[in-house]
Amino acid sequence: MAPSPTRPIDLRRSPAAPRAPVAPPARCDVAIVGGGLIGLSIAWLLAQTGRAVTVVERETFGAGASLAATGMLAPTAEHEPGSDPLLPLALTSLARWPSFRDALQAASGLDIDYREEGTLVLAIGRDEVERLRFRHDLQIRSGLAATWLSGPQVRAREPALRPSVTAGLFCAADHQVDPARVMAALVRACEGVGVTLVEACPVDALDWQAGRVIGLTTGQGRIAAETVVLAAGAWSGQAGLLPDHLSLPVRPLRGQSVALRTTARTGTLNHMVWTEQVHMAPKSDGHLIVGATVEDCGFTPGVTAGGLYALLEGARRVLPGIEEMAFEAVWSGYRPTSDDDAPILDTLAPGLVVATGHHRNGYLLAPATADAVAALLTDGALPDYARAFGHARFTPPPQRATA
Repeated sequence: MAPSPTRPIDLRRSPAAPRAPVAPPARCDVAIVGGGLIGLSIAWLLAQTGRAVTVVERETFGAGASLAATGMLAPTAEHEPGSDPLLPLALTSLARWPSFRDALQAASGLDIDYREEGTLVLAIGRDEVERLRFRHDLQIRSGLAATWLSGPQVRAREPALRPSVTAGLFCAADHQVDPARVMAALVRACEGVGVTLVEACPVDALDWQAGRVIGLTTGQGRIAAETVVLAAGAWSGQAGLLPDHLSLPVRPLRGQSVALRTTARTGTLNHMVWTEQVHMAPKSDGHLIVGATVEDCGFTPGVTAGGLYALLEGARRVLPGIEEMAFEAVWSGYRPTSDDDAPILDTLAPGLVVATGHHRNGYLLAPATADAVAALLTDGALPDYARAFGHARFTPPPQRATA
């Protein structure tokens, strides 16, 4: 069993009152393994169709990646060489976010801090400017709206940046949310439509009968289900849960982040700001989130001095005001990363659906993923925008016989 992720030491997200323990039901229509952003989004949507839905989470809701994220909805800034296959899915999901936001806020009565100021991607020095030019050319060839800015134009938008900032890209269509608020809203919305939410309930095994998944075996008992949805993030590829022929190429990539408290004296940012080292996301409650390292170290928990140094030095390089900002939180989490950094959305076997591997795009892709899984359960097929992300793409083609 992999170790638990490090819990956010996060004064920004005041701990909610402890949830009363909930026992899993003996039977439901859909059992979802994983209570992160993806699992809860799917549960909320499916329950609205009248299905009896149960979510089982090994830790607490959002403890893996969802509460460790920055909340970026940034398909333009994220676009890089090799990500063309993912771009249509990313843009489809971004277009669904406003209606997803409105419905979620109405259902929960909570504001999720949806912000639309866009992203600034910065460069310092000739080498970084050349790489930024390459990124801009790629964005334009892909039909994305990104505006080239000189150093003075960047600083006109963000006066707190250092004069050494040489150039930038303004990605107006990129948005952001506050992950803590989104997760709180999803929990409340799921409760409002009757989803059974079970925490501290690791899944020991899938129940199989004649080649079909018919439920789950957990430490709190068995759950019979017509359909099981595996949405366990970085744990989806964990050895032992799936047979070898259905194994998922998903691994954890650790990310460390910090939350800083801004004041009138320190100043803050008006946009999400990216550099080659870090990204910074201002939140409406006065915090500035600086993230995130990318570490291929398995399920190694903790926050390291080297990771924090990299984050702070990367931020200080462009934003001198961070020196006066107070630390309020440090944390780490595990991105669920597939072999091609794109999600896996598919029926793995009769009664078993998978929705995992979203890498650093979980928040961006949540609405489209939930809609795709709902379509798969209702119609038996993924919608067109999701069909390229099946499990079969990782199966090597058969070798041709040679004479």
